[in-house]
Amino acid sequence: MRYQLDFTLRSAEGVLARVLGATERRGFRPLSVDGQAQPEGDRFHLRMTVEGDRSDASLQQQLAKMYDCLSVSVQPCP
Repeated sequence: MRYQLDFTLRSAEGVLARVLGATERRGFRPLSVDGQAQPEGDRFHLRMTVEGDRSDASLQQQLAKMYDCLSVSVQPCP
């Protein structure tokens, strides 16, 4: 199943690598990644499409625990 993930992340060194790593360790394969800096300057918005057979709840819970992740939402792709 495919899911769309929307993040607000702190602009910190290595945050993208940590998000991708946590996603892959949970059994999801990133298909697309798109990011944009927020006007505040210390945050950015990341949108990622992933594919996997596992529950999206475990992925969302794990990513929400990350220090640099301010918010995350996961929704099924149509």
